[in-house]
Amino acid sequence: MLTTIAIILVVLWAIGFIGFHTVGWFIHILLVVAIILFIIRLV
Repeated sequence: MLTTIAIILVVLWAIGFIGFHTVGWFIHILLVVAIILFIIRLV
């Protein structure tokens, strides 16, 4: 479950990074959340 959420957040981050540069702070927050969820999943 957490892995799926992390993958979805990374995909959304990639799409947002390519398409919408105006909301850069929100995109990077999504990336940080995805990385945290992935690390939690590994631990």
